[in-house]
Amino acid sequence: MSGKIKSRSAANADSISGSVSCDERILRDCHQMYIDPDSGLIKIAQTVGVTLLPPRKKITVMLMGNHSAGKSSFINWYVEEHIQRTGVAIETQGFSFVTSGRKRESLTGNATLHLYPHFKPLQEFKGVSEYLGTEICTSRQKRFSLVTFVDTPGLVDGDMKYPFDVDQAVLWLGELCDLILVFFDPMGQALCKRTLNIVEKLNDKQGDRLRFYLSKADEAGGESDRQRVMMQIVQELCKRPGLNKCGFDMPTIYVPNPNKPSRCVNQIDDVCRTIEKTINQTVQNTLNSLEKDCNLITEAVTETLQNDRQCSIENRRARFKGCLLGMMGFIVPLLLLVVLVLGSLSKDILVLMLGDSGTEALSLYVAPAVKAFESLSVEVQLYSCAGLVLLSFILLLLARFSFRTKPTLSGKQKRQLQEKLEYVQEVVKTKKKKLYEEYLRQSVGDQDMN
Repeated sequence: MSGKIKSRSAANADSISGSVSCDERILRDCHQMYIDPDSGLIKIAQTVGVTLLPPRKKITVMLMGNHSAGKSSFINWYVEEHIQRTGVAIETQGFSFVTSGRKRESLTGNATLHLYPHFKPLQEFKGVSEYLGTEICTSRQKRFSLVTFVDTPGLVDGDMKYPFDVDQAVLWLGELCDLILVFFDPMGQALCKRTLNIVEKLNDKQGDRLRFYLSKADEAGGESDRQRVMMQIVQELCKRPGLNKCGFDMPTIYVPNPNKPSRCVNQIDDVCRTIEKTINQTVQNTLNSLEKDCNLITEAVTETLQNDRQCSIENRRARFKGCLLGMMGFIVPLLLLVVLVLGSLSKDILVLMLGDSGTEALSLYVAPAVKAFESLSVEVQLYSCAGLVLLSFILLLLARFSFRTKPTLSGKQKRQLQEKLEYVQEVVKTKKKKLYEEYLRQSVGDQDMN
C-alpha cells in the first residue's frame, strides 16, 4: 500500500481508556444496560417471556468489489496501519474482520465467531469457517474505535472457483452490516458481472446502505479516461432493473501518496464522512431501540401483573363455586339420611333428644317430606334414593372440577416484578434520557436543550 503509515505499539492501548469518545461511551453504556448479569434488560425481559438482543458497540462496514479494487488498501489507510495485505493478486480470499482492541492480534475463524456471535450462522455456509479471520489493532485513528470493517474476497468472473459460496455469503453478511461500500476498479475489472449481480441483489433489501465509489481513480489516466470509465460503470449499473430507480453518486477516491501527487479530485474524505454519519445514526437508533425495549418490558410486566390479578379473581370465584357445589353435594345425602332416621324414630325419643319445641319445629318442616316419602312404594323409594345419591355424586364431581385454579405469582415474585418495573422506568429510562442529552449536546448548545 502506498502512503505514509504511522506505527504504534500495543503498549499505548492502556492509555486510550481516557480518550473514549462520547459516541463510543454511549454505545458501550447502552450495551452494558442490556447484558448486565444482575439487572440487564435481557435478563429482565426473559422473566416476562420477551426476547431482546443487545445492541452492538460498533458499526459494521462491509467493503466489496472485484479483486485489486483497493478495499484492503482503504482499510490500511483508514486505520493508518498496515493490517491487510495488498497487491495486484487476489490477496483477500476469505472474509477478514478488522477491528480495534487493546493489543495487536490475529484471530482464526473459530475465535472470530466467538468474538462476533451474531455472525455464527456463517458456519452454515460450507467452507466459510476456514476462510474467516479477524485482525485486531490498537489504532484510534479517525472513528476506527467505533467501526468493524469486513473485507470481502475479491470478486472475479470466469473459471475462478471459490472454496465456498461467495455470492450467498456476501449477501447474508450484507443484511447484518450497517454500511456497504462498493469499490469499482477502473483498471479493467470494474464491470465484473459477479460484482454487479451481487450489488443488484443487495440493492433489493439494503439499497439505503449501499455506496458506490470509483477506487484507484488516480490510476485511470487523464480526466477524460476517468469520465469514460465512470460512464461505462454507470451505464452498466443502470441496465440492471433494480439499480436504475434513482440517480446515485460515484465519488472518485484513491489512497493519497505524497510521493506520487495527482491532479485527480480525491473524495476519499467523503467515505469517512459517510462512516461518521452511519455511526451517528447508529447511536440514535440504539438510544431509540433502548426506549422501545424499555416500553416493551414495561408493557409485558404490567400485563403479567394484570393477568395475575385477573387469575386471582377467577380463582376466588372458582373456589366459591366449588365450595357451594360441594356443600350441595353433601346436603342432599344428609337430608335423605335425616328423613330416613326421623321416620324410624318414635316421638318420645325425639322429645328426649330435641325437646318439645324442637320436636314441634322439626315435625312442622320435615313431617310433610317424611309423609310424602312414606306414601311412595318401596320400589319408587329405592329409585328416589338412587337418584338423590347420583345427584350428590354429580354435584361433588362438579365441585372438584370447579376447584381447579390457574397458577398465580407468589408475593415474592410480584414484588420482584414490581421492583424490575420501577428499575426500568426510573433508572434505565432516566439514564437513557441523560445519554440522549449528552449526545445532542455535541451538536446543539445548552440553550437549545430546554
